[in-house]
Amino acid sequence: MTSSDREPDDSGDPHDHDHDHDHDHDHDQELTEPTSKSVDSGGVAEFSVPEMDCPSCAGKVESSVQKLDGIEDVNPQVTTGKLSVSYDPERTNPKSIGDRVERAGYSIEGDGELTVKFTVPEMDCPSCAGKIESALDRLDGVSTYSTQPTTGKVAVTYDESSIDESDIVAAIESAGYEVTETDTGRETSADEDESRESIWTSTRAIKTWVSGGFTALGILFEFFLVGQNLELATVVGRELLVADVLFLIAVAFGGQTILRNGYYSARNLNLDIDFLMSVAIIGALLASLVFGEALYFEAATLAFLFSVAELLERYSMDRARNSLRELMDLSPDEATVKRDGEEVTVPVDDVVVGDIVVVRPGEKIPMDGEVVDGESAVNQAPITGESVPVDKTAGDEVYAGTINEEGYLEIQVTSQASDNTLSRIVEMVEDAQSNKTEREQFVERFSAYYTPVVVAFAVLVTVGSPYVIGTPWSTAVVYGLTLLVLACPCAFVISTPVSVVSGITSAAKNGVLIKGGNHLEAMGAVDVVAFDKTGTLTKGELTVTDVVPLNGNSEQDVLNCARGLEQRSEHPIGEAIVAEANSAGVGEREIEDFESITGKGVRATLDGERHFAGKPGLFEELGFDLSHVHATTDGGVVTQTAQQLCDRHNCLDLLEDTVPKLQSEGKTVVLVGTEDELEGVVAVADEVRPQAKRTIARLKDLGVKKTVMLTGDNERTARAIAEQVGVDEYRAELLPDEKVSAIEGFVDAYDGVAMVGDGVNDAPALATATVGVAMGAAGTDTALETADIALMADDLSKLPYLYELANDANSVIRQNIWASLGVKAALAVGVPFGLVPIWLAVLAGDAGMTVGVTGNAMRLSRLQPEGTENTETEGVEL
Repeated sequence: MTSSDREPDDSGDPHDHDHDHDHDHDHDQELTEPTSKSVDSGGVAEFSVPEMDCPSCAGKVESSVQKLDGIEDVNPQVTTGKLSVSYDPERTNPKSIGDRVERAGYSIEGDGELTVKFTVPEMDCPSCAGKIESALDRLDGVSTYSTQPTTGKVAVTYDESSIDESDIVAAIESAGYEVTETDTGRETSADEDESRESIWTSTRAIKTWVSGGFTALGILFEFFLVGQNLELATVVGRELLVADVLFLIAVAFGGQTILRNGYYSARNLNLDIDFLMSVAIIGALLASLVFGEALYFEAATLAFLFSVAELLERYSMDRARNSLRELMDLSPDEATVKRDGEEVTVPVDDVVVGDIVVVRPGEKIPMDGEVVDGESAVNQAPITGESVPVDKTAGDEVYAGTINEEGYLEIQVTSQASDNTLSRIVEMVEDAQSNKTEREQFVERFSAYYTPVVVAFAVLVTVGSPYVIGTPWSTAVVYGLTLLVLACPCAFVISTPVSVVSGITSAAKNGVLIKGGNHLEAMGAVDVVAFDKTGTLTKGELTVTDVVPLNGNSEQDVLNCARGLEQRSEHPIGEAIVAEANSAGVGEREIEDFESITGKGVRATLDGERHFAGKPGLFEELGFDLSHVHATTDGGVVTQTAQQLCDRHNCLDLLEDTVPKLQSEGKTVVLVGTEDELEGVVAVADEVRPQAKRTIARLKDLGVKKTVMLTGDNERTARAIAEQVGVDEYRAELLPDEKVSAIEGFVDAYDGVAMVGDGVNDAPALATATVGVAMGAAGTDTALETADIALMADDLSKLPYLYELANDANSVIRQNIWASLGVKAALAVGVPFGLVPIWLAVLAGDAGMTVGVTGNAMRLSRLQPEGTENTETEGVEL
């Protein structure tokens, strides 16, 4: 329950202050994603200090660390229990920093361990990842690792005292894969961008095209120029014709990389596609040379077509990776900073907290910060998904990666490049793949049995078909080779993660941060969506909704008196009235003798005359007849608001009609007047978000079975808001633990429950729900840490988009799994009957399905939030 959930009940004093703040430390919630790493990235060390859970703790740690020589910046993060320290590597090191943390009385989790991410672009399939995992398994000192074929990343956590980074790089390269970059940005080989752009002109591609040329020439001599297909040589007693030699040359070019990778597979004991294809090619050559079966054509076909399949797979995976690269590329590499009275351009990594960054029209904002000078409209779509630019002036917060549309801005940097909102989003999107969906876990378990079973079937068909159905031995061997091609479940295994990556990155570009494939899957199975009221269905800010002038006073007169009375009040209702008066441009009043009347209202002397503001009971005590009050008329006609509330011309019954009607709409009523005259009525309410009603209706259209509002507000206000937005059910006057109980009840009764709240005070309910969705999480550390899914802007309309995306993602995953499995099974069954040639197994069973499932997954990027289908945003491809 948020503090603003406790709106004043009209049965009590609207000016009573509610200081019921919740300071409970929810350690379990804050550490739901514990880290056990200290990352030294060349000048920046990050430690996990779970006991540092309050500002006082952070202060002690910061003071202790700053005593070290060479410390540049200390950034303790209480909400995550993490400590980030910038330092000079020539003057200190992570171990010394860790010692200072411990001297402050706090232990470091995972002390001595280092986590590094390696970029391995050629690792683009599960079998590739398997070889790398096998190589890492043999390293002493590696505690955990995570391979992500969909992004070409390998994250390794290891003990610095046992091994170093070079040992891990060597292990990965021993598996046959090149490391192009580490998380420090250090280049170790050719530029990755160039390698991305040259898939079809790479060394392997050139060898593949040469192999294809010789294969085509071999086919020409084998089937068309039969008379010219002469004997050229004899090897181990077997004659080699022109076509045979051409096929062997094709194998030499096309099979070179395959056999190399197969060697690494064998070395790492991996029964993957490279090993199986190597066995198939070598088997075909041995059968030709040793047994005289003349399978050179099949060997060349395997080498060429599988090389083409690998290129297609790499291209398809690159398309999936591009969606994430677009997020990474949003932030500029350089920033213009004011230093020593001059503007200098520096790399963003050199910008420090407190620097003043200059951003001109059309430029991207390089860092998170606060505007200190200038004003402009900023396009925040890359971060929040908002289609309309947001006006920014001094004091407003801005985010890295957003675009300055028209004005000049000076921004004071508030976070380092590695810790800004965009960086956290990219990191969370990358890490989201480690939270595997239930389907992904099933696929991995199934694939562990699939390959051995199909290999055994291949052996059985090869050995048994000559005896059972009289197949010639040469044909039986071809059948076996074909089944070996089908034995690798690459397309099957990649079908789920590529869909998850596509869905999560697409959501991120539309202002929805999904922190794991499991949460995406769970959101698609939600039956109930529960909403917090304040700040979620409503704006969370009290505003004046009605002003009813009485006894000849105007609205300006009422606001003028109300402002004078409320100007010294710190209550949210008073602040709302003062804000409305300011916007209406009413004049100032001389205020004297301000006094709060406990439980009733306030009084003060305005320009020498005693005035009152408060609930109706206060004015009844002053002797006013609230059942018969004269409304102000304008030219003999009652004002519109008064007319709607009055049934006796210009006479109002405040007690039985006007006040109850306003209260039934969820509004708080304040009367304003003197000792002798009632001047007017002011109604204040927390306005419903304009998109709330449409969001509820859209969710129901998409298949949500039940929508419910959970609030700590009073019954009358809750009922009014529930009727306005159209939820199926509401529960009012709930404490935080009662919200949790309500969510638990829905979880027991339905398959899936989503809770939508502010991500801070609603943390227990968010954590209890199947899926927790935080509102307006851009730049909010706690919301980003605690929620499963975060709507980066205060835009409820993104919720139906999220639900539809999750449903579509689940459908795509199911389609990919069953299509890849079904095609493989159909081809495997058809092999013994001679229905599946080896080229079809390669192109359809391997390359075709990999391209197919990737392309199907990419369809998720086409889904857009309602109302943004035709919106084009600079800097990101929607």
